[in-house]
Amino acid sequence: MSSEGFTHLDEHGRPRMVDVGGKRPTHRRAVAEGQIVMSPETARAIASGATKKGNVLLISEVAGIAGAKRTSDLIPLCHPVSLSSVEVRLEVDRELPGVRATASAEVVERTGVEMEALTAVTVALLTVYDMCKALDRGMRIEGVRLLRKEGGRSGTWTATTENE
Repeated sequence: MSSEGFTHLDEHGRPRMVDVGGKRPTHRRAVAEGQIVMSPETARAIASGATKKGNVLLISEVAGIAGAKRTSDLIPLCHPVSLSSVEVRLEVDRELPGVRATASAEVVERTGVEMEALTAVTVALLTVYDMCKALDRGMRIEGVRLLRKEGGRSGTWTATTENE
């Protein structure tokens, strides 16, 4: 197995955590998005607060923040980072129909926070599914992706139609 181009593999193709000890801490930020598609009835129930488990959007936003804080526990080769800010926003989109999620994470560290932003979105959407599965088991989580990353040696990267 060739390890060329894969930073999480050593010269023998074995997994490793990348050594970031020689890097200096810098401000880094990442933004991610995703959505969960559902029946129009389920989207209406979430928007009106008519679910038995409580405020789906608020609870899912908190779950997303908690997920971002646990990223290194979930993704084996991620470095634990000291997050300085995490925001998760969910909103019902009746035209989808479903819920759209965005998350941003910030840190002053030697490594980025893309995985934390992506984890926040994913955990928030999984929480929507968990809270609404009694209403709609056919929901689909889709389109989880990085929108933007800032900081570090590679600078700023923004999603475009070419890399969608």
